[in-house]
Amino acid sequence: MDFLETEEHRLIRESVHKLCQGFPDAYWEQHDREGQFPDDFFAEMAAAGWIGIAMPEQYGGAGRGIQEAAIVLEEVAASGAAMNGATSVHLSIFGMHPVVKHGSEAMRKKYLPSVARGEMHVAFGVTEPNAGSDTTSIETFARLEGDHYVVRGRKIWTTKALESERVLLLVRTTAKDKVAHKTEGMTLLLAELQKPEVSISAIPKLGRNAVRTCEVVYDDLKVSVEDRVGEEGKGFRYLLDGLNAERILIAAEALGIGRAALRRAVQYANERVVFDRPIGKNQGIAFPLAEARMKLDACELMIRKAAWLLDNDKPCGAEANMAKWLAAEAGFFAADAAIQTHGGFGYAREYHVERYWREARLMKLAPISQEMILNFVAEHVLGLPRSY
Repeated sequence: MDFLETEEHRLIRESVHKLCQGFPDAYWEQHDREGQFPDDFFAEMAAAGWIGIAMPEQYGGAGRGIQEAAIVLEEVAASGAAMNGATSVHLSIFGMHPVVKHGSEAMRKKYLPSVARGEMHVAFGVTEPNAGSDTTSIETFARLEGDHYVVRGRKIWTTKALESERVLLLVRTTAKDKVAHKTEGMTLLLAELQKPEVSISAIPKLGRNAVRTCEVVYDDLKVSVEDRVGEEGKGFRYLLDGLNAERILIAAEALGIGRAALRRAVQYANERVVFDRPIGKNQGIAFPLAEARMKLDACELMIRKAAWLLDNDKPCGAEANMAKWLAAEAGFFAADAAIQTHGGFGYAREYHVERYWREARLMKLAPISQEMILNFVAEHVLGLPRSY
């Protein structure tokens, strides 16, 4: 087993790190405070080719795998951009995976190059007020009328809806009580967002405010049959295909936030003098930071393992879920320790660790809660009875 970073991976890490140095913490604090999307950061990431890193080469991407995409997103988060930076590019880097894998060739040629170049933003619309983690209970419905669908329903937590031209929208095309299995009858559409039939409103939230998350109402929106991803009724299966990769990328972002928080905490612990000694000399300060480093290094190993398994077409459901759970815990622990290290100043925006803390907390909730991952491990790894 080789733990040495490849030359390619080192160059990716160094290149992304260098780009992110042009966007310091003050930039992200301002964009978070003002709720302003980081357009110039996104444009530079696109110009450098990072948006298309995991997109197939024939559609304008770099054709790399999840290992490389994870490094990009980890470095973005670790720069201090945290989730405001990582989320702004995350959906473009991997959000179109269902189209790559299941879309028609015409659909791929029409949309993927513009996404890879950063010219088209894409959102993902799955969660609903009455469904939550129970995706099979979604109520947004699309009825077929000739050569188009008519969509009616409501989605919540649709990130980047205000900036996006299109949304990968999961809808029911057959009612839940009319299918043999509850996962059947759902269809994935690549629908237009900026239309009169679509109402978008940002949801006020705790953090990651530079990238707004929205409630979206669809009032008889027409979607061409040509913009259907794959076959009708198989949308849920297409959604599942990308879950392991998403878990790994989210884990990498949580790891990055933890690295940023720990870096600032260690710097402060070395510089802050109280009672005529740097506070880092006190074990009450030093030990939590040492523990944070160990937790971050441990979750990194699981992230690397899961990404390698996925890129090599090996089963990785357990590893991907474990990586997300471990990284979310480690990232939040590090951010919390950073606030504690700063004392009262940790609560001040000036020192940025409060922003890391707010954004690291999100990773324990989304895109899947820690409890749901424990359900997965209990059932599919330990063989215990299904609990939900």
